[in-house]
Amino acid sequence: MALWKDRILPYFVHAALRAREFEEVRSQYLGGAEGEVLEIGFGSGLNVPHLSPRVRKLYAVEPADAAWRIARDAVREAPFPVERTGRTAEAIPLPDSSVDEVISSFSLCTIPDVEKALAEVRRVIRPGGTFRFVEHGRSDDPRISRWQDRLDPIQRRLAGGCHLNREPDRLLREAGFRIERLDRFGVPGPRVIMSLYGGSATI
Repeated sequence: MALWKDRILPYFVHAALRAREFEEVRSQYLGGAEGEVLEIGFGSGLNVPHLSPRVRKLYAVEPADAAWRIARDAVREAPFPVERTGRTAEAIPLPDSSVDEVISSFSLCTIPDVEKALAEVRRVIRPGGTFRFVEHGRSDDPRISRWQDRLDPIQRRLAGGCHLNREPDRLLREAGFRIERLDRFGVPGPRVIMSLYGGSATI
């Protein structure tokens, strides 16, 4: 399973998340980030082209070496320096209150100890800083959410620990964030996966 998760799965994820619909939501929900920014779950660098030159530096937390290799061109072409900073969001190697903003896309679903990761995000973000996110998660349609619960064990096994039924807004509130914006929407594709949450939160 380690071979699949660490060396093969990142290529499938990269291909799946390059869709035009995802490009639009990346720009809409993450594009306003500025200053020194931390991205948890950097993946293959798909967010980089959608960030503005107002970003002074991007710190990238990414566990998979294969994803970092795929991101090579995006990192090289970025209008700001990109530094790989740790492999797990549960232990971010940055000082307290050291970044202006944090971004996350399609990552909170997969982090093993998401509560610990969000506590780390709170630790490293400066007071008043913004956490910008676009994630998939639990549908507000009971018929779909029941299927998400049924399929979640299979999804976790096949997709590197990805959960279908996490609730990003609830997780953020329980971690002490204040939701400033929250949009619920879908994009074309299987409804058990394409129930999306986009928005921002502060501490």
